[in-house]
Amino acid sequence: MKNALFGGVNVAVLTPMTADLAPDLDRMAAHCRWLLAHGASGLGVLGTTGEANSLGINERIAVMEGMVARGIPPTRLLPGLGTTAITDTVLLLTKAAELGCRGALLLPPFFYKNPSEDGLFAYFSAVIERAIGQARADLAIYLYHFPAQSAVPFTLPLIARLLAAFPGVIRGIKDSSGDFANTRAIVEHFAQQGFEVYCGDDGALHALLKIGGAGSISAASNVSSALNAAVVAHVGTPEAEAAQARLSAIRKAVTSVPLIPGLKSLMARHTGDAAWTHIRPPHLALSAAEEARLFAAFDACGFALPQAA
Repeated sequence: MKNALFGGVNVAVLTPMTADLAPDLDRMAAHCRWLLAHGASGLGVLGTTGEANSLGINERIAVMEGMVARGIPPTRLLPGLGTTAITDTVLLLTKAAELGCRGALLLPPFFYKNPSEDGLFAYFSAVIERAIGQARADLAIYLYHFPAQSAVPFTLPLIARLLAAFPGVIRGIKDSSGDFANTRAIVEHFAQQGFEVYCGDDGALHALLKIGGAGSISAASNVSSALNAAVVAHVGTPEAEAAQARLSAIRKAVTSVPLIPGLKSLMARHTGDAAWTHIRPPHLALSAAEEARLFAAFDACGFALPQAA
C-alpha cells in the first residue's frame, strides 16, 4: 500500500526484563537495533507481546523515553498506548507526541464488556480531542482489533464512524482477529480512503499485501523479521511465496507454546543471554520440556536468526 505511514514490517517488540522484573531498557534498545538491521521498518513497542498490560503508566513512559534516549528513532516507534482510562491514554499519547512518535496503537476500553457503539465512539472522541489538542495534529491513531483478548471488537460501522469524524487522525488498524475474511472486509471497505490495514498473523502477510493491505505488526517477527521483509519486498512473486511458506511455519512453531515466553526463550538461546527469559507474572517462563518442543519445531523450519548487527 503506497504512502502508508508504517507500511511494511512492524515488530510487536518484546520487553526484556531485569531479574527484579523491571523493563530492561538496554537489552530492549539492543533488540530494537537488531530488528531494524534485519528487516523491521517499524517497532510496535508496548503491545500485547511487549507485556504492556503488565506495566504501569510510568513504566510505559519510561520505555518510550528510554528507547529514544538510547538512539532508537522515535519515527520508527508505534507504541501501544490504549488503556481503560481516558486520562491515562491521553497522557501516554501526549508523551508519545512530545518524543516525536508519528503514531500509536490503541486498544478499545476493554474492561466493560459489550459496550455500545455510541459508548466506544464517545471514548475515542474524548481521547482524540484531548490528546490531539494537547499534542500535535499529525499524531496518527491506529486501532487495535484483538477481540480474543479485549472482547471488544472494532466493527465496520464503528470504523466508518471514526474515519468520518476524525479524517487524517484515524489512520489504520491492526487486525489480530485471526479471521482473514474480517481483514479482507476492512481492506475492501476502507483501503481506498488510505486506511492502513495490518495483520497480526504473519501467516496472512502475503495474502494481505496482495489485496492492498499495508503490512504486519506481529509477534513472530521478533525472530522472523528478515522473512517478513522478503515477503514485503517481493509481493506477488515466487520469492514472496517461498518466504511466506517459511514465515507461516515459523508462526506455527512459535505458537506451539505460550507465545511471549516462547519468543523470549528463542532470544535467550540466540543471544546466549539467559536473562531474556525473565517475564512478569501471570506469564511464566517455559519449562524445559516446552523449550525443547519449541526449539525442535522452530529448527525444523530451516531458518537461522541473523547475528547481531
